[in-house]
Amino acid sequence: MDARSDNKAVPLAVDLDGTLIASDLLWEGLFALLKKNPLTIFMVPFWLLKGPARLKQAIAAAVDIDPATLPYRPEVLKRLREEQANGRKLVLATGTPRKFAEAIARHLGLFDAVLASDGGENLTAERKRKALVEAYGDGGFDYAGNSRHDLKVFDAARDAIVVAPDRAAARWQARHQSELIETPKPDLRTVRKMLRVHQWLKNVLIAVPLVLAHKYFNTEMLVPAILAFISFSAAASAIYIVNDFFDLALDRAHPTKRERPFASGRLSIPFGLASVAILLVISLATAAFTTIEFAGVLLVYLVATTAYSLSVKRMLLLDVLTLAGLYTLRILAGAAATGVDVSFWLLAFSIFFFLSLALVKRYVELRSSSLSVGERIAGRGYRIEDQEVVAQAGMASAFSSALVLALYIDSSAVRELYEHPWMVWPLAPIVLYLTMRIWILARRDELHDDPVVFIIRDWRSQIVVFAGAVLLVVAGL
Repeated sequence: MDARSDNKAVPLAVDLDGTLIASDLLWEGLFALLKKNPLTIFMVPFWLLKGPARLKQAIAAAVDIDPATLPYRPEVLKRLREEQANGRKLVLATGTPRKFAEAIARHLGLFDAVLASDGGENLTAERKRKALVEAYGDGGFDYAGNSRHDLKVFDAARDAIVVAPDRAAARWQARHQSELIETPKPDLRTVRKMLRVHQWLKNVLIAVPLVLAHKYFNTEMLVPAILAFISFSAAASAIYIVNDFFDLALDRAHPTKRERPFASGRLSIPFGLASVAILLVISLATAAFTTIEFAGVLLVYLVATTAYSLSVKRMLLLDVLTLAGLYTLRILAGAAATGVDVSFWLLAFSIFFFLSLALVKRYVELRSSSLSVGERIAGRGYRIEDQEVVAQAGMASAFSSALVLALYIDSSAVRELYEHPWMVWPLAPIVLYLTMRIWILARRDELHDDPVVFIIRDWRSQIVVFAGAVLLVVAGL
């Protein structure tokens, strides 16, 4: 909008979702409601039958927002503060429920008036245009918006400011040569961050049964293992995205997680939902080329990870036991895809080893929190005084995994499978080195990553893991 001498006399109305904030509170509120009570998913169609206003009313009645953590667009905030300093009247005009809009207006302290959805009225498109024209006259206000729902309001405004526009709003802006406030566009790095590509490394566990059976070059088993890896990776990314939807409020209160694509508003929830659909199609289509047993394990994984995201992650101890089980499930998936049997020894080792890593993850969260005694970590079932118990349990699990491995190495199964079984013995101290080093770093406050990802990325860990793999191969020659 061009500067004009009569700007003080003409109020500036500003849209909320997508304009003032880089997100949509309807979508966020819906996921917050589902997290609070997953069964409300069955009520959503009935609310929508009564119109969007009914859905917004239901969400606003059950959910609260924290205006301080929302992803405001700095370019828009800067402009509004300049306009306020020049004595201009500012109006928040939004289809968001009034409860949310007024909370944001109070927090920012910028707006002189709030027009929002209230009761049975959904204040978008034509209704918003009508409300602004009634309040300030046709052409008696300027308007900042971002989407096709704002086109009718743009037409009734004196001047328009188009912010981070969708396709329809971009076409309108180009046609009318109105002011454009551009914002940073998401890039490939943002999409990779959404998918958590680095977490796909965990799915290498699918190859463990194949490696331990010495079937590295068996094409009939290798191809299904690769397909299983692709299927699990796509499914894992889909679940990570859904988990991000449910954890928006928690992520925004976290010093590093607030930079995640959805928490920061760099990617929209509808884009994420479309990505989830595509990823699940890829996962299921790939699984169709493996075995029915693998498809069953994949289904269990999807159900378990969804349950973990919705509620289990907030349950004391059940969360870490579930995480250990999910890692072990990857090994079972590899066995199901390739037809290789897995032993009791492998499953027992896996449970203890990954339980230790899950506990170190919680320990790091406890160490990095600034809570007082008696307070719980946000979104978790642990209190600050649980640190030592978690550490003791984690180190005990680490030693248990090494003990199980040592007993396995001394079993008749190893003597039958390996030509030189004595070369397998160094695996026990290697496991102890990996786990104890992680625990020492955690106690030093030097571990800031997922422990499994840390092992994969850390060069010292890479060396000892490689040495262990070489010993396994040579022992079998």
